[in-house]
Amino acid sequence: MPIKHGITVLEDATALVAPVTSGTVVAIVGTAPVNLLDDPSSAVNVPILANSATEAMAALGYSTDFANYTLCMEMYASANIYQVGPIVYINVLDPATHKTALSATTVQVNDMQATVEVTGVLKSGLTVLAGETSLTAGTDYTLSFDTDGYLVVTLIAGGAGASATSLTVSGNKIDPTAVTANDIIGTYNSTTGKETGLQLIRQIYPKLGVVPSVIIAPGFSQTATVALAMTAKAQNINGCFSALALIDLDTSTATKYTDVNTVKNNAGLSSTYSAVLWPYDKVGDYIFPKSVIASCMMAYLDAQNDDVPYMSPSNHMLGVTGQCLANGTEVVLDQDQGNTVNGYGVITAINLNGWRLWGNYTSAYPNNTDPKDMWLPVRRMFNWQANNFILTYFQKVDNPMNRRLIETIVDSENIRLGAYVPDKLAYAHIDWYEEDNPETDIISGNITFRQDISPYTPAQHIKNILTYNVTMLKQALIGGEE
Repeated sequence: MPIKHGITVLEDATALVAPVTSGTVVAIVGTAPVNLLDDPSSAVNVPILANSATEAMAALGYSTDFANYTLCMEMYASANIYQVGPIVYINVLDPATHKTALSATTVQVNDMQATVEVTGVLKSGLTVLAGETSLTAGTDYTLSFDTDGYLVVTLIAGGAGASATSLTVSGNKIDPTAVTANDIIGTYNSTTGKETGLQLIRQIYPKLGVVPSVIIAPGFSQTATVALAMTAKAQNINGCFSALALIDLDTSTATKYTDVNTVKNNAGLSSTYSAVLWPYDKVGDYIFPKSVIASCMMAYLDAQNDDVPYMSPSNHMLGVTGQCLANGTEVVLDQDQGNTVNGYGVITAINLNGWRLWGNYTSAYPNNTDPKDMWLPVRRMFNWQANNFILTYFQKVDNPMNRRLIETIVDSENIRLGAYVPDKLAYAHIDWYEEDNPETDIISGNITFRQDISPYTPAQHIKNILTYNVTMLKQALIGGEE
């Protein structure tokens, strides 16, 4: 064996654990024009992670018919109002079931092309006739879509329809109006194991490696059953993570601000894991459920603050041009009316040199006044801390339960959160106490830590008391005498 002569340096494993943080990830469930894809079935009831709107459009299709294709609203807002990502899209529109017949339509051929000016046409099962002659895809013609989503039939030179002046097209088209609240809520098939709709929230982390922190279902969340299902999912993801559900209040029943409280209560919206919003936002001629704009704005605001959601989204510019009901009826709220809506535990918008999101409460307010439950930024900070703790220390599960493990978690966590004090947290500390860890727990493999965090509450009301100082007025007059 050779002798050791000189200096030897060995590296030991670092006792501290490198933090793992989860940025703001929006998960949206809705409908998309998947007929525009080469394989529409590939984008049905599967979580799709898109880092940009361009990626989302390529994976799901795109249309400005936002009322029918709700996922496209998020694509628009995340590209044109706030540049944010990633976003997880779940499309429930299934061409196999949500479809209707495309009756025989005759279209004119110009320069070997014919355009079927109908949206939603499915390439699969299409019949194309040139007179009485049935044409074959790939041999006699090719199919594509133009920027309006219309089907374009391009004849192939030398094919059977090359000389045709008109074509007759029939088949099927997708029907987004056939999508129901039950499709959004989704199901679990115990025979096949297939999940649909909101049930797919469970797959996001194990499949895509990101934890959703905001859940929306614009165009559907105004239905009470959908809203409650969203809240249930937000409260418990994968048995350990938590998120915030943004719920749009039904503007067909809440047509004015005084209706908001009754409609909210009738829908049973009172969870700390959800926030209720009213009314809708308007951007030019486009109408958006407020959850769309608010989710993008929150993700943008968080990104400006190191992905820490400590700042309330209230009183920040929405980037919209107006407020309205779902049917387009204009809604104009002043600050006094906005405060009334806030008092119901509902977030709205007011115009102070631009439309601003207005409201700091979760839907738990006013029934629940625990600070961690009623304040939106505090609730989001608790979710953020819980999710990050899991992500960071999951690697320590099943390690020997010794003093080194305890010290590693305590030291690492105090250093990690200490970096956010006092800017983003007023206080944060974790410790291990013997009284929380009896022998029965230790022999059962259970270990308990106790952690205090103090997220800042929003400065919701700033008071300034003005007084007329007569003494100083008199002194000014006397001092002014010559």
